[in-house]
Amino acid sequence: MSQEKVYAFPNRCTPSTPVIFDPGICNGCNMCVDVCQVDLMIPNPEKGKPPIVLYPEECWYGGCCVAICPRPGAIRFHHALTQRVGWRRKETGEYFRV
Repeated sequence: MSQEKVYAFPNRCTPSTPVIFDPGICNGCNMCVDVCQVDLMIPNPEKGKPPIVLYPEECWYGGCCVAICPRPGAIRFHHALTQRVGWRRKETGEYFRV
């Protein structure tokens, strides 16, 4: 059985980077790939490397990938500015944004 090379190129049409991996912490277990509800990423062909995010604009920001990751800090979200949570302190009127 011959094996063909398959090429996958990330979709770079938008500047969106919703999921950010820390290659120093991520061990390439690909649990996040398996649990992602929208199939945002694929396993990296290089063992021990973070997954490849193919469709960043499809992210729902559900957080299941971050929650299932066995290595804290390996994955973090970079929410779009319009999706960031903000609140105002009643006493002083200070506005805070996450």
